[in-house]
Amino acid sequence: MHGEGTGVTAIDWSAGPEAARAACEKRIYDLEQLLEISKSLNSTLEYPILIDSILFTIMGQLRVVKAGLFSKKGLESPTFSLYRNFKGFEIDQNIDYSFPEDHELVRFLAREAGVYRYGELISRVPEAAELPALRSLGPDLVVPLKAKGAVNGVILLGDRIDSESFSDYELSQLLAIADLAAGAVHNAFLFELTTTDMMTKLKLKHYFYTVLLERMEKAAERGKDLSVLMLDIDHFKQFNDTYGHSCGDAVLKQVARTLRESVRPSDLAARYGGEEFCVLLPDADDARALAVAERVRAAIESARTEYEGLSLQVTVSVGVARYLPGHDISGRNLIDRADKALYQSKQSGRNRVTVAGSP
Repeated sequence: MHGEGTGVTAIDWSAGPEAARAACEKRIYDLEQLLEISKSLNSTLEYPILIDSILFTIMGQLRVVKAGLFSKKGLESPTFSLYRNFKGFEIDQNIDYSFPEDHELVRFLAREAGVYRYGELISRVPEAAELPALRSLGPDLVVPLKAKGAVNGVILLGDRIDSESFSDYELSQLLAIADLAAGAVHNAFLFELTTTDMMTKLKLKHYFYTVLLERMEKAAERGKDLSVLMLDIDHFKQFNDTYGHSCGDAVLKQVARTLRESVRPSDLAARYGGEEFCVLLPDADDARALAVAERVRAAIESARTEYEGLSLQVTVSVGVARYLPGHDISGRNLIDRADKALYQSKQSGRNRVTVAGSP
C-alpha cells in the first residue's frame, strides 16, 4: 500500500553514474508528464469528459485494460455508483453497482487514502468483501480520489496488458495522478454547485445561455441543426393558491425530475425562471425536436406529484424553435421564438406543443 503523497523513491546512486543519470532523466520525464496530466484534467469542468480523461490517463500510465470510477450521481446523492463510462469490466445487470457514502470502505479510504491491491483492501476492510459492486468486478487495484478531506470517487483497475506486477514506483505515480484527479473532480463539483438550481437540480439560466451561444456558433460553423424547447407548467398558480407554496415546490421538483429523465445525456435542461424550463437539443431538426417535446409533455402528464396524501396531475405547454443562422443573431432571438410558440400553446388550450414557424 502507498499512503498519501507522491511516494517517489530516492535515486539509487550505488548502481553507478550512468544508471543514476538514466533514473534522474526518467523522474524528470515523469514529473513533466504529471504536469501535462494536471493541465489536461483541469482543462474541463464537464464531468463526462473529465471522467473519460481520468480513466484513459490512468489506463495509459498503468497499461491496464479495465478501469472504472465510482462517483456520486448528484450533489446530494448518498451513494457512490459506477459511472457509465467504465472501460473493460463485464457488467451483470442483476447487480446494483453502488454503495452508500457512509459504508466502512469509504470511511477507511477517507482515513487512509492510498493505492490498495484488492486482496489487501479486503483484509483491511472485511466489510468491503460484502459489496457485490466490488466483488463482481474483481479489480486488481483500488484507489480513492480524496480532496479536502473527503472521498469524491473510487477508481478500480484491472488486467494489465503485460504480465508484470505493478512496481512500487508505478503505484506512487498512480497515487500522484489520483491526487490530481481528485482535485479536478472537486473543482467540477464546485462548478456544478454554482451552475445548478438547488431545488430542481437543473442548470441555471445564465449557464444555459452560455452553452447556447457556444452551441449556436458550432452549429453555424458545421451546418448542424440545433433546437430549443421552452416549457411552462399549466395553472401553476393554482397549486400554490390551493395547497400552498410547499406543494408548488413539490410540483417543480417532480416536473424537473421527469424532464431530466426524458431527454438525452447530450441535451441540456435548465430552469429558466419560476415555473418555466428550457431544453437545448443539439443535432435536432424540427421533427426530432417535436418528437422530444411530445415525449416530455406526455411523460409529465403521466407522472404524478405526491403531496400530503394527494396525487396531483401536472401538465405543461411547450414551444419549439430551431436555430436559424441567418435570422437568430443572438441566443435571445432563438429563445424569444420558442417562447412565442409556447404562448401559442397556452392560447390554444395548454398541454400541447407548438413549433415556431419560419420568421
